[in-house]
Amino acid sequence: MSIRQGAAGFELCGFPDLKIEVWGTLDPSERGENKRVKTLRLVVDAEHLETAEADEAIGRAAEILRAGGLVGLPTETVYGLGANALDAAAVGRIFEAKQRPAWDPVIVHISDLSMLDRLVEEVPGRARRLMGAFWPGPLTLLLPRSGAVPDVVTAGRALVGVRMPAHLMALEVIRRAGVPVAAPSANTFGGISPTTAAHVLEDLDGLIDAVLDAGATAHGVESTVLDPCQTPMVIYRPGAVTAEEIRAIGGAVVIFRRDGELEETPRESMPSPGVGLRHYAPRARLVLVEAPLAELGVRLAEAALRWGGERVGLMLPAGIETAVEGAVVFGWGRWAAPEELARELYAGLRALDAEGCTVILCPLPPAAGIGAAIRDRLLKAGNREQGTGTD
Repeated sequence: MSIRQGAAGFELCGFPDLKIEVWGTLDPSERGENKRVKTLRLVVDAEHLETAEADEAIGRAAEILRAGGLVGLPTETVYGLGANALDAAAVGRIFEAKQRPAWDPVIVHISDLSMLDRLVEEVPGRARRLMGAFWPGPLTLLLPRSGAVPDVVTAGRALVGVRMPAHLMALEVIRRAGVPVAAPSANTFGGISPTTAAHVLEDLDGLIDAVLDAGATAHGVESTVLDPCQTPMVIYRPGAVTAEEIRAIGGAVVIFRRDGELEETPRESMPSPGVGLRHYAPRARLVLVEAPLAELGVRLAEAALRWGGERVGLMLPAGIETAVEGAVVFGWGRWAAPEELARELYAGLRALDAEGCTVILCPLPPAAGIGAAIRDRLLKAGNREQGTGTD
């Protein structure tokens, strides 16, 4: 294999269908301390991993991970920013690139259960039942960490979040790398999570070594984070695996509620990824509107009137009619199909940001099923807790 540079980037000679684009400008040896690097964009058809082109791309990504580099990886939830989870320096580069505070732990991704044995001391019986039901899949389990897990991964906590993604390319990259991969969402900390490789590059262009582009993600919201070691079990972050599904397999479960006010700088590390402060937020002000379906159109129009003079964006589900003149509209999917709303949530917020909207109006779905995850993300994007009301 050889690499040839052209005006639009690089190509692998002998593999014309494999696209590798360079987005950064400086030497890769300058990685670290937020210096610019050459970011490779490896474009592969996720449905044809048996091709030579896919093999080359996955091999390149695995090589970068083994060498201590950073790779944007597709999963079934969102794109993650991957590094060797057993290499503290490599994981530290995730925090540098994302501008992520040290108090926020990251999730470790594995390709098989032998990797789990390297990461945790014990696995409760109900955790194993949940693995059997939902792995590979969008469920992260908080388990007692082994001594091999660096403190930077868990923010010094005794539990490490682990999941096995249900994305064939992610699994193959991790398997080929031969190491568990720490991978929070591949975006600037606090901003909108990425569901395409283009989203990753909007935030991290020139700050990471590569991104593996396998198209849009399937679920569009992050994994559920569950502590199965407590009784009842605790969901710290709602996600694509719902509380109802967990309860059916593992028994009693509750959703974490923070006591007291949100702190700008927490006094201690977070108990889990996804529970800290303002997350998933667009640049625009996010205005959440909650009402019965029959009243949503009127309520959205009323909310828009309060923002005269602003460039208003509207996350508008199919079938809801509203008179919001001059708004930039993103068609958000069907209200009765919350899995569609979840899949398009981050793409919609990014699209309205890109249109220069200064205010985004967004209906707040009911909390049933994956609707709980959508509400969680929207409330955190607006820096609110559950139950605090809407604009």
